[in-house]
Amino acid sequence: MWKKSTLYASVLLCALIGLPGCEKPAAAPALTTPAGTGHSHAGWWCDEHGVPEEACALCSTKLAADFKAKGDWCDEHNRPDSQCFTCHPEKEAEFAALYEAKYGEQPPKPHGSEGHDHHNEHDTES
Repeated sequence: MWKKSTLYASVLLCALIGLPGCEKPAAAPALTTPAGTGHSHAGWWCDEHGVPEEACALCSTKLAADFKAKGDWCDEHNRPDSQCFTCHPEKEAEFAALYEAKYGEQPPKPHGSEGHDHHNEHDTES
């Protein structure tokens, strides 16, 4: 009887150890960097736009479409309203607080110009 229990326990243990390695990681938003721009999307933070990369709609047309579909879009500055630091300066402080909580220091100032359309520069996804 104990051999049967040991066999079942061994099979269960192998399954528990092996299954997590089979999971596919969650797909990140499509982010691309054109040659020569010097803007990397590999890190957690988008230095150019002052938000986490996974939320940067100026680097991902898919995210931009999602923000627009939710009605979160500033037409005047061509970015999500929730990320428009011109119309909502307090939002820059909110995103900076996320960076500071993670790294213990202030983030680099965003260096993308406010009214500039970055969509075609970074992401060719439709």
